[in-house]
Amino acid sequence: MQTRIPCVLMRGGTSKGPYFLASDLPREPALRDKVLLSVMGSPDARQIDGLGGADPLTSKVAIISKSTRPGIDVDYLFAQVGIDHADVDVTPNCGNMLAGVGPFALEQGLIAAQGVVTPVRIYMENSGNIAVAKVQTPCGRVEYAGAVCIDGVPGAAAPISIELLDTAGSACGSLLPTGNLTDEIGGVAVTCMDNGMPVVVLRARDLGVTGYESCADLDGNAALKARIEAIRLKAGPLMNLGDVAKKVVPKMCLVSEPAAGGAISTRCFIPHVCHSAIGVLGAVTVATACVLPGTVAYGLARLPDGAVKSLSVEHPTGEFTVELEIDEASDHKTVKRSALLRTARRLMDGHAYVPQGVWAGEQ
Repeated sequence: MQTRIPCVLMRGGTSKGPYFLASDLPREPALRDKVLLSVMGSPDARQIDGLGGADPLTSKVAIISKSTRPGIDVDYLFAQVGIDHADVDVTPNCGNMLAGVGPFALEQGLIAAQGVVTPVRIYMENSGNIAVAKVQTPCGRVEYAGAVCIDGVPGAAAPISIELLDTAGSACGSLLPTGNLTDEIGGVAVTCMDNGMPVVVLRARDLGVTGYESCADLDGNAALKARIEAIRLKAGPLMNLGDVAKKVVPKMCLVSEPAAGGAISTRCFIPHVCHSAIGVLGAVTVATACVLPGTVAYGLARLPDGAVKSLSVEHPTGEFTVELEIDEASDHKTVKRSALLRTARRLMDGHAYVPQGVWAGEQ
């Protein structure tokens, strides 16, 4: 006998994973995490006995509930499930999986469509921040077909515009958790920043690489990865994250001058594998580092004029555009608003199964 758990498999941005109603999972966090590990087939490098895709981008889970918070439609908890280790990390947000939350909530009946475009106000439980996703709903239902292309996803789909509200210090308590625009860790100049995702930004050249290498080349560079991890472990406590040895944050991002007409070139690690693209909120944080004088990214970035800046963040499989609104009137430049464009698609719905020895279904 196995326990059946209703779920929907969705692509959100450049990530993919099962979306659950919180009411269909155990309430107790430790048991919930045990169930998620079983659902995804972890720990196992191939995740052969579960729904995971043996890649950090496809070992993700979204847990949704109708919100009781004033002015909020749904609550969203993100879980990064370890692949070859039995860890479930709910410290970070995931802006890619966030793109699927609005469509999921609408199709599950948690909220009703409101005309051609439905705004969905989402409380991100991981950080306590709010996002507003604008979902295409012509004829009163979610529209997935469209003409928007995002790098890292084949074909085109309907746009989902996401505005992020008050994301500074989402996990670390402040935009600059160390209090500095630049620190030195392990002999390397770094910027520790959190504008929706804790990120340590480093100049690639300071680590002896160009920052234009392929993911395979960087993953094969054991000495480089060991050095990056040593810096990450020291950065964790400095960023108010504590011991991060078993956490997926902070992300580590190597930056270089843009190579394809964008604002900055990136190679990110999540945290031990080079990302084939860049995470949504990681891109927002890196873009923020680009516009603030004094960071390690500022001198490398090519910035457009104006208080509202559209920044193309280059990554190994293309680019990710972030829109930032800058407060030029303050003594120090600050970011007032950030927004981005994603797509999502419902892939399958049905039931995930876990052995009853893992969970018999009782709360």
